[in-house]
Amino acid sequence: MKKISSYIIVPLLIAITFLFSNHIVNQEESESVLFPVEIAEDATPDVLARIKKVGDNPVSEIKFEKGTYHFYPDKGQEYFRNISNHGDHLIRTAFPLIGLKNLTIDGQGSTFIFHGIMIPFLVDRSEGITIKNLSIDWAETFHSEGQVVANNLKGKTFDMKISEQYPYEIRNDQLYFIKEYYEHTIGQSILYDPNRSAIAFDTESYTNLTTVTKVKNDFALDKVNYKYKADPNEPPLKWRGREWRLKVEPLGPGLVRVHNHGKKIPPVGMIVSMKGEQGINRVSPAFHVTHTDQFNALNVNVHHAGGMGLIAENSSDLILDNFNVTPSRGRMVSTTADATHFVGCRGKVVLKNCTFNNQLDDATNVHGTYQEVMDILGAKRIGIRSGHFQQLGFTIGRIGDQIGLVRLEDSFFPYGKLTLQHVERINSRYQILTFKENIPANLKPGDLIENLDAYPELLVENCNIGKNRARGLLISTPKKTVIRNNTFHTEMEAILVPVESSHWYESGSASNLSIIGNTFQDCVHSGQNRGVIRFVTDDENENIAFTDIDISHNQFNQFDNLILEVNNTKGLSFEDNTIRNSGSFPQLFPENPVIKVKAAQDIRFDSNQYLGKAKTIIESDQASRNKSKLVFQ
Repeated sequence: MKKISSYIIVPLLIAITFLFSNHIVNQEESESVLFPVEIAEDATPDVLARIKKVGDNPVSEIKFEKGTYHFYPDKGQEYFRNISNHGDHLIRTAFPLIGLKNLTIDGQGSTFIFHGIMIPFLVDRSEGITIKNLSIDWAETFHSEGQVVANNLKGKTFDMKISEQYPYEIRNDQLYFIKEYYEHTIGQSILYDPNRSAIAFDTESYTNLTTVTKVKNDFALDKVNYKYKADPNEPPLKWRGREWRLKVEPLGPGLVRVHNHGKKIPPVGMIVSMKGEQGINRVSPAFHVTHTDQFNALNVNVHHAGGMGLIAENSSDLILDNFNVTPSRGRMVSTTADATHFVGCRGKVVLKNCTFNNQLDDATNVHGTYQEVMDILGAKRIGIRSGHFQQLGFTIGRIGDQIGLVRLEDSFFPYGKLTLQHVERINSRYQILTFKENIPANLKPGDLIENLDAYPELLVENCNIGKNRARGLLISTPKKTVIRNNTFHTEMEAILVPVESSHWYESGSASNLSIIGNTFQDCVHSGQNRGVIRFVTDDENENIAFTDIDISHNQFNQFDNLILEVNNTKGLSFEDNTIRNSGSFPQLFPENPVIKVKAAQDIRFDSNQYLGKAKTIIESDQASRNKSKLVFQ
């Protein structure tokens, strides 16, 4: 037998080994990718490069070795984004999850620290995306904090001590906070109580700081006209007629004196949180999810964001489980806007086992959008405009969706329905819609439209919501909603159920809503005269907007009297609830009743226990008394 030369065998073995090992690498890569902690100094380029390859070289999972990773915008992928309830601008990201399917990103306990104006996770036109086991933070915040260390009530001044964590400079007597890639003025502000690490009691008496006043000199402003309807909330229109009022005087390094504040002077010891001018101070949500089906965020912490923790638009079936918005590193503030927000979503939205603390707006807001009919363009075509500048670019729906025609002075429910056939975007404010059916003859400019298919079922369960500015839950979905076993401690209403058609143009109402087994602890402690749970519209009429409401088996531990405001509601049951006076704070409105009812019918109270201080339990209009048995028992 002829011997095979070793000169042949060795190279052959090497080649076989190489091919075999290469096959294993490719096979492993098709299943999972692991990023090592060595890239942590700036993980953006490595992560971005692999994410961009996922479409051609798919993986089911991307993992990170546990560690702390920094992400800088300098080498991030750039996009211009219209983001609901935020500013529209250029952003950069390391995670452009666009057009992907069935991908999991597992941080394995890692912390991702971002720098500047970035969106950590941009999820668009995707399906089956899961983000889990990671924390998101920013190296420098999009807000700033100063502690009141002295005040002069007679001279109407107060002094703030500002730490090196919040660098600043004073320009023309105005305070500018300087960040990486970003800066802001005082702008919107609110007081935090450092002893409670929560929004201060009666903060409305002290903040917002009165940064502007009316302009004293102008000329020929009446000559500035607009052919079409203008949005007075949109910069620069909103700044017209205003000039700086506050003056900031330097007293020493990190110490400033504030002059000309128009409200009560803040108490010594309070923390003033400042985040810049409204309209330009929401630039970097942690998650932006659009046109995506089946999104999951599991065991995720968002410690900060320059906007919302998560904003989801035109998406379906979103589950947030142990998704926590909490501040880090001794800061008073977590996100500078809502913890979560859902616009035009469908399917199911689930929030469970979450903590939403210390954010500068609501825990969640679930709604559709009203858009205004501007033109009748033919038998099947209309032109529509977005009402609020922070809804620019929003797509009203998908082909085949049912579009409701609404005239709120007549009814909160649609007077007609049309099937969407085509959407033509002319610009971010104006779009042309084509329908399968002919437009009804009574449709007219000024009417509103809403997408009747773009509302989700909602479950909020076992969540801790509090220490924040504004409300807990804003609910504007007619689909089944369950709010169960949560704890609330909010500056404004714990649960607000609105129809909002004149400012934010947020569509929807509530039907089949259950609020069961929750604890409400000292809500509405801001100084506003509102109920803990409130049903309200911003249109002054008696039309029914909300139906089939069950509020039962809840504990209300409240320092003040007013618990429930019911307006424009048919069919509400308030049963087996316990109401106590907590004594935590002094009463702000001791003259209030426990419950206010207006323009309502079929309201029922049964088997409740009241242990509070109010002299009047129910206050109502005559029409509601005629249509309900308003006896508290």
